[in-house]
Amino acid sequence: MTLKVHSLWLAQDDKKKNTAVISSKRGDIVLHRKVSTLPKKGIILEPLCGKIFGPEDHDLLTKKNGSLVALDCSWKQIEPSVDKVMRQTRLQGRMLPLLLAANPVNWGKPGKLSTIEALAAAVYLTGNQGQAIDLLSGFSWGERFLQLNKEPLDEYAAAKSSKELVELQFEFFDIEHLREE
Repeated sequence: MTLKVHSLWLAQDDKKKNTAVISSKRGDIVLHRKVSTLPKKGIILEPLCGKIFGPEDHDLLTKKNGSLVALDCSWKQIEPSVDKVMRQTRLQGRMLPLLLAANPVNWGKPGKLSTIEALAAAVYLTGNQGQAIDLLSGFSWGERFLQLNKEPLDEYAAAKSSKELVELQFEFFDIEHLREE
């Protein structure tokens, strides 16, 4: 089953390089410029909510006709952007387990994913690996994202709970070291 994939673009960076804008032109995702046009039911990926996107959330997207939405904003403006958007939507905020970015701007940085990397990762975790590959196929580094994160993605996808997912991160990343940076 193909998931419905959207992004809210806040126009905080170069639209010629923006992965959400490029993906929407390819027809891979639906791009929104206003919170009011977002789907009313689903998950919004935002990295500050503190609740991980886990197996408990998958049915909302796969069986209950919900949509997967990514918040596309500059990492430099993440806090005010998240605050503003989350006050205006009923979508359930979730963050992804740690993965390494493969995009040229944040290559190798844990958690600093581009919008399309975040969407592809969430899609992959729901068991839709083919759709994740398709989402990343428009980028020269897209396949590298999956290669770089193959082991954690597969382990995360097999997790039975969000709690297990949180614990799995410690097997792949030194989280305490990351907090100090």
